[in-house]
Parts: sequence; structure tokens; C-alpha cells
Amino acid sequence: MDATRFPDYPFQPRRIEVRPGIAMSYLDEGPPAGEQDDREVVVMLHGNPSWSYYWRHLVLGLRDRYRCIVPDHVGMGLSDKPGDDRYAYTLQSRVDDLTTLLDRLGITGSVTLAVHDWGGMIGFGWALSHAAQVRRLLITNTAAFPLPSAKAMPWQLKLGRDLKLGALLIRGFNAFAAGAARDGVVRDMPADVRAAYLAPYDSWENRIATLRFVQDIPLGERDPAWALVAESGRRLHEFASRPAFVGWGLRDFVFDAHFLEGFTRALPRAEVHAFEDAGHYVLEDKHEVLVPAMRRFLDSSPTKVGKVGRG
Repeated sequence: MDATRFPDYPFQPRRIEVRPGIAMSYLDEGPPAGEQDDREVVVMLHGNPSWSYYWRHLVLGLRDRYRCIVPDHVGMGLSDKPGDDRYAYTLQSRVDDLTTLLDRLGITGSVTLAVHDWGGMIGFGWALSHAAQVRRLLITNTAAFPLPSAKAMPWQLKLGRDLKLGALLIRGFNAFAAGAARDGVVRDMPADVRAAYLAPYDSWENRIATLRFVQDIPLGERDPAWALVAESGRRLHEFASRPAFVGWGLRDFVFDAHFLEGFTRALPRAEVHAFEDAGHYVLEDKHEVLVPAMRRFLDSSPTKVGKVGRG
């Protein structure tokens, strides 16, 4: 698939084998490396059913100074899409893949984590064992903790998670990705942008991850992802010393004000930009505002990683 045909995505993705025979596509954009590679690293993690395309405006706004590492999770975007016989589509697998990618790229110093949707659970899952590397946080419509008690599970997710009809709609008709491209924004997506979001998910086989992500949503202790998400939630406050920027679309029926409150409670010093006229894909609705604001935040944030406490 020719990535350059997608609007505002003038990048040449790279590939790395994160498991035997399974390659991950990723962007590695930024200024040329010097003899001592001291470029500041921003790791951008997408969710479901998007891919690295979600972060394109931020990459374009940062790559003159910052090294932007933007993976497509296995089964998503331009990465390989193996069947269940070759890959376990679990949250732990995603965290392990991210660890492998960053290790292979030699990223052992501090990073800024930028997260969206499932990217929050993946990123903070990684951060549980790499807390000393986390320098700053860019948070957009995501979670790093279980479903808040005051929040009902949206029926659209319950349909896909628990019922065969939902699985058929997601894999047979691309209902999840198409619905997100339609309902995840307040202002209409241009047709070519919508097509770019949907392009990687053009067949039953290529929609496996969009379904498996939904089926992996943890609601209780018996669910495989529960332990990791619950631990992330318990320890989220440990990152309160980190400079944090929150950009939030309040018209998101999944990651709504309940989730925003969870982050602001755990990270009370975060710089918060919440928009009544933006949805789940907040960087589609508000990239003209958010990208410059994120750039100012990064340029002005302290250069030293603060100590992460336990409590």
C-alpha cells in the first residue's frame, strides 16, 4: 500500500519484525541524527480502529525538532495482519510489541508519550516498567484505568465485544471503523481523509484487529487485560510530577467526561484543553488549535525527568 497517497501523510513508513514473521510498520520522523543522537523523542500511540494516520498533523508540527516514533499496532494500519494462529491479540502483546520496537531502535532515554484511545492503555502499560523514561505526557481521548463506575458501557462496544452479530458487523461490513470515521468527529471528515482511515481495513482478514481490540476491553477480573489496566489505574497518580497536556473532545460517547475526570484527578497539574465542539478523533476536529498548543507545551516543558513516586 502506497502510504504517500493519503492526504497530509507525506511519510515513508519503515518496517521491523517484532515477532518471528510478523512485521510492524512505523514512522521515524525528525531531524537528522548527529554523532550523539540527543534528539528528543515523542512516541505516539494510536488506538482502535485508527492507525498512525491519526497523528499525522502532530508529526508534521514536531518533526523539525523532535524525533517522532509512531507505530501501527500489529493488525492495524500498514503493519502485518496475522491470524489468531500466529498472534495473540491482547493488550499484553501490544505492550510487548512496543517494548521490542523501542528496544530495537535503541530508545533508552527519556520519551514523551502521546496517546489516544487504546494507545493510552498500551502506553501506560509500557510505562509501568519504564517509568524512569517517561518525561512528559500528551493525552487525547483515551484511558489508562478501567471503565469508571459512573460510566455505562456503550451499547455499540457491548455489541462488538459480546455478541456474534457485532463481530459480523465489524469484520464483515467494517462497521466499527466506518462508524468511528463518521461519528468520531463533529465536523465532517473530507472523503479522502475518511478513505485513508478505512483503507487498511478493506477485507474480513484485514479487520481482525479492529474486532479483537473490542473483544479485549476489560470489564472484570476474568478478562485478560484487566490486571494490566487495573494496575495502570492504581499507579497513574505516580506520573503527576510529569508535565502533562490533555486535549479532549467532549463529544466522545466512549471516552467522555468521566474519563477526562479520571485523568485530571490523577494528574491535577495537567494543562487541559477540552472542546465542546470536538469528538473522539479530537486531532481531526481541532488539530489547528491543538498542534501549536502541544508544540508550545513541549518547547516550554522542563528538560529534566522528575522522580516517580510510589503510593
